[in-house]
Amino acid sequence: MRSAEIARLAGVTVRTLRHYHQVGLLAEPPRTSNGYRDYAIQDLVRLLRIRQLAALGVPLEQMPAMLDGDEREEQNAAQLLEELDRELAQQIERLSAQRDLIARLRSHGASPDVPPDLAPFHALFTIAGYPRRMAQIDRDQVVLLSHFSGEPGRAYLAALYEQLSQRPELIAAATVFTQRFDSLDETSSDEQIALLVDDFAAAFGEAISALLPGDHHLDEAAELIEEYGAQAYNAQQQKALGLLTQRLSAGGAPDRS
Repeated sequence: MRSAEIARLAGVTVRTLRHYHQVGLLAEPPRTSNGYRDYAIQDLVRLLRIRQLAALGVPLEQMPAMLDGDEREEQNAAQLLEELDRELAQQIERLSAQRDLIARLRSHGASPDVPPDLAPFHALFTIAGYPRRMAQIDRDQVVLLSHFSGEPGRAYLAALYEQLSQRPELIAAATVFTQRFDSLDETSSDEQIALLVDDFAAAFGEAISALLPGDHHLDEAAELIEEYGAQAYNAQQQKALGLLTQRLSAGGAPDRS
């Protein structure tokens, strides 16, 4: 048999056949007078055995001893099958978990890059009137927080978006404030910035402060968010965020009596 024929019978490609020769799994047969490899029926049998072992997940480097009748390997066959079964069980568990995540994202119409815990609130990133650039920035920062703030940070985000989703008036207010924040530029005065910070703290300060994780395991995430903001926001926007952080740390809304 020539290469193409034995490859067809064994259900492999000619390229795979050559790879088996290169790694020493299948000896190269003698060539005919016109230079073609001449495979015997025993070569086909060995190829079929290789395919069976490969289908079970046996690594190529472990196959020669099994194929050539190494007594020790034959005695360890049961252990090998047990190891392969354990690996497959772990793969099935990982795949099942992955399918669960995909199902959660699909059920909420969320994009694949949205943290699964926030999938139920995906619609909050596509609110009508919300500045597109700010929506992308919010989304990027949510990804950073979700991945680097640990369980307290994820719990905080989920609680925050849960509260927003249940209070349409907060969503409407957040949209307006975001539009105001997005419009800050080099022409914005310190008075405009201070007024925006005061208004935001009055509207959201209490809710945000109440939801902050008690143990504040946000150090690494906070540093990354700060670095992101330094690149994404202009000077006036960064000034507003700095004032807002101070305000929230001091207890939220200003006294306007």
